[in-house]
Amino acid sequence: MAFPEIDSAVFFGLLTMVTWGIWVVLGNAASESIDPRTAAAISYLVAAPLALGYILVSDASLAITARGGLLAGAAGVFTGIGLISMYIGLSGGSTTVVSTLSAMYFVVAALIGVAILGDEVTITRVAGIAFALIGVILVSQ
Repeated sequence: MAFPEIDSAVFFGLLTMVTWGIWVVLGNAASESIDPRTAAAISYLVAAPLALGYILVSDASLAITARGGLLAGAAGVFTGIGLISMYIGLSGGSTTVVSTLSAMYFVVAALIGVAILGDEVTITRVAGIAFALIGVILVSQ
């Protein structure tokens, strides 16, 4: 029996979903054991060498443009803020609520895409966002 080929975007999307789900659960446990800000910092101190190591063993380009470096750095600032706020939220709230709300980042990205980047507004996209919001409300009850 042959396995069907899977699109790389789907594969890595699923891998991200699973690993980030595990990350939130472990982050919750860590933030109950130590200060959540310290737990967030340790998480990133472990993640950074993994990312750098992957660059070195892959065929990634080491060329950095000023624009690309600035945008990546700005993305890192928002990643850090989100990471710290998630750990603090986990230390005082439900893993279900915090993880569900934090997973709604795609709604923010979609709204920015429409408002700033000129992405097309379609009924399907509006319905998807509406269903996602309904899902968050249901999960957080």
